[in-house]
Amino acid sequence: MNTFDPSNILFTKYLFYTGKGGVGKTSIACATAVNLADAGKKVLLISTDPASNLQDVFSTELTNKGVTIEGVPGLTVANLDPVRAAAEYRESVIAPYRGKLPESVLTSMEEQLSGSCTVEIAAFNEFSNFITDDSTLREYDNIIFDTAPTGHTLRMLQLPSAWSNFISESTHGASCLGQLSGLDDKKEVYKKTVEILANGNLTTLILVSRPESAPLKEAARASKELSDIGVNNQILVINGVLPGYDDDVSKAFYHKQQKALINIPKHLKSLTAYQVPLRAYNITGLDHVRTLLTKDNFIPRTERLLTPETPKLNDVIDDLYNSGKKVIFTMGKGGVGKTTIAASIAMGLNKRGRKVHLATTDPAAHLKFVMDENTNIAMSHIDEQEELKRYQEEVLTKARKTLSEDDIAYIEEDLRSPCTQEIAVFRAFAEIVEKADNEVVVIDTAPTGHTLLLLDSTQSYHKEVKRTQGDIPESVKKLLPRLRSDETEVIIVTLAETTPVYEALRLEEDLKRAGIATKWWVINSSLYQTRTTNALLSAKASNEIEWINKTDLHSKGKFALIAWSADEVKGDKLLLI
Repeated sequence: MNTFDPSNILFTKYLFYTGKGGVGKTSIACATAVNLADAGKKVLLISTDPASNLQDVFSTELTNKGVTIEGVPGLTVANLDPVRAAAEYRESVIAPYRGKLPESVLTSMEEQLSGSCTVEIAAFNEFSNFITDDSTLREYDNIIFDTAPTGHTLRMLQLPSAWSNFISESTHGASCLGQLSGLDDKKEVYKKTVEILANGNLTTLILVSRPESAPLKEAARASKELSDIGVNNQILVINGVLPGYDDDVSKAFYHKQQKALINIPKHLKSLTAYQVPLRAYNITGLDHVRTLLTKDNFIPRTERLLTPETPKLNDVIDDLYNSGKKVIFTMGKGGVGKTTIAASIAMGLNKRGRKVHLATTDPAAHLKFVMDENTNIAMSHIDEQEELKRYQEEVLTKARKTLSEDDIAYIEEDLRSPCTQEIAVFRAFAEIVEKADNEVVVIDTAPTGHTLLLLDSTQSYHKEVKRTQGDIPESVKKLLPRLRSDETEVIIVTLAETTPVYEALRLEEDLKRAGIATKWWVINSSLYQTRTTNALLSAKASNEIEWINKTDLHSKGKFALIAWSADEVKGDKLLLI
């Protein structure tokens, strides 16, 4: 696999970087932009990432219009804020109805437009203006975006019924319906944008991943989604490859990465692939941006932990036990280790004498591989795909009785959204959570605050329960009040890195909006905790201290720190992490 070196690659005019949160999209996009500008190109770099740290990277105050970067002639950087854009868009849609519709209906509309799909649509709206602007096209040799739209968003934009009144009128129950209702005048702009994205002569889509199984699976899923709608102009960049090893930790780290690369998903094998070596430093400041793709230095940071003796997972379990929690969720982005943490909590509570039921919705997390079979902990698995299929069929059967083919196509796409999948497993969640009447229930994923608020709005189970005594299960009636009660606790799981921490903070805000409290954070897979002597890994570990300290301050000391491990943690080892 060749090293990713922009000076040796013939790039198209538009470059879109995409990949799972925390894989290094922004860093590599910035390094590409600086390298091309240093080579004499005129470059525009645009970020649409809600967790973007572009201002820190370039040590410059940025705007959504574009700012020239001192020290890099030819480079202009624009930092778009899709969360702010989504809020402005949401208000533009709802404002005409204020004072005309009941408050409950306005609340429902607001929540309908508060999900991740709306944020992505708002981001798409922002950068489509750059893509289709003729003067921008003439002015720059390369236009680089550090976050690309998903296949789901692009497919939705291509559906005829996405632009009809049907959007704002339908109440079929899917989750992200309505997010395009205020953008009728942009139809042609979006059509042109999608055409440019799919044009291999103009655009290259750069999938960024790490040499780990979860990000590679996510990259394969994104690649296939985009290929299915004609965006085939893709290359793969594997970021953070350790070049060698000289102690036990670096040896285990190296072999774990190589195993992931050998078992790379089939769909990615046909792509031209490049690698970027693992770097010790956080990518801030022009010097680091320039050297990211060429060299490293192993200068450890001298910061110290605010709390030298950090809490352990056993401290979290003690608190859960002593406070008598009955429903415990581990939540966080994919790949942070929610299932292992959930299994450890379940085993710890069981060892302390609690009767425990452990459940997972993670298809990759086979609990029998994590927990010994002879344990006296009850275990179950919610099959999200099965629940989703059942829910989709239920909604479509009802919709086919009254709606046109175009409208059905829109509903089918809407039913592929991330929020819909959460709603689909809601009933299965409710059945498992009801077991908390007699035992402690530990679940390794939960519906987000946005999804719970959707279900609590006018088209929700909650309101439906008040209107009818129909076939709504008792477990569903009790679920939201229980999740908002003192007997429930959400444990937020993250990594000691920029993007995972920012994403965890957004998740926490989401839960607060839904009235669900969080107390403990768990920082998983910490290199700092391994005490590695490898020069590169120990320097990288020193960069975790900033994020450990930020988590310490934010959680008021209610966090646990768990060391990186090459092994799959299972059985009695769960109690040692």
